[in-house]
Amino acid sequence: MNYDLLHNQLIDWYERNGRTLPWRETRDPYCIWISEIILQQTRVDQGISYYYRFIERFPDVESLATATEEDVLRVWQGLGYYSRARNLHAATKVLMERRAHSNLEAKDDVYNFWRSLPGIGDYTAGAISSFAYNLPYPALDGNVYRVLSRLFDCDIAFDTTQGKKHFRQLAEQLLDRARPRLFNSAIMELGALHCVPNAPDCHSCPLQTWCKALHNNTVDLLPVRKPRPKVRDRYFEYHIYVTPDRHTLLHRRTANDIWKHLYEFPLNEYTDSFPATTVQCIGAYRHILSHQRIHTRFLLHQVTTLPNIAECITISLNDLDTYPVSRLTMNAIEVLDKLFQS
Repeated sequence: MNYDLLHNQLIDWYERNGRTLPWRETRDPYCIWISEIILQQTRVDQGISYYYRFIERFPDVESLATATEEDVLRVWQGLGYYSRARNLHAATKVLMERRAHSNLEAKDDVYNFWRSLPGIGDYTAGAISSFAYNLPYPALDGNVYRVLSRLFDCDIAFDTTQGKKHFRQLAEQLLDRARPRLFNSAIMELGALHCVPNAPDCHSCPLQTWCKALHNNTVDLLPVRKPRPKVRDRYFEYHIYVTPDRHTLLHRRTANDIWKHLYEFPLNEYTDSFPATTVQCIGAYRHILSHQRIHTRFLLHQVTTLPNIAECITISLNDLDTYPVSRLTMNAIEVLDKLFQS
């Protein structure tokens, strides 16, 4: 395989077709880091607005490190997978303690430094090292795994221990070490725009000459994943108590579970299905996660006084938007706003 020619073909394609994205216009490792964490579980078109909002509120490491976790979660609200925000917050505190995030001189230290922080794995450390410092580290996201699996016609499941090791070796082998920033951007963009999961236009691909899957007619079979675990159903029944003076109850999730440290209305969880009720339901939603289907319903109780429920706080309906909540709870709050408008 003529790697020099492949590199030139790919980078030429990228320079003509690559999208203009805000994190590609900076070399600031902090901004690149924020973008990579946002994009881990978020589409680019949705992530851009959150990136701008997050950077505007927390423009640097210090501003994020000194914020409260509640404030960070509030700005992150709507993106989901909130452990990403908690890890970001924790990592900035480590950075502030080390006071070394902008003083990395030894090339071998950059990758390991970032890799040692909470919430940063091989991919994010490689992305920051190449995009911010132009160091020769591969950045293997889902798009790159797909390109590599087809380019080398590799049917090893990329999300297994063996697969991750094998694909990293392929990525190291393929990497343009003279232009790692450009190369990593290009191969990721190729996977995002051209070497897509379904019906890729292989015959206009800049890598078609080298693509073994195209020549072996196996493109549609790749990449290979390990079998998915069984999805379990959970049933969340929320109770919204509202008094005549428009106060309600909230509690903060503290268990090591989804939506940790977010606020919500008092909750009953069922393992099978919802029981019958005569209480007014103001919203029913379903939320699908990687291993769970969360079925929710919100029941409205208009009461004279609020019940005494452990670990709940009393707040005004007018203050609901100051607390970080899940997207599902925000849906119910929007309904409440309409029901109790002045």
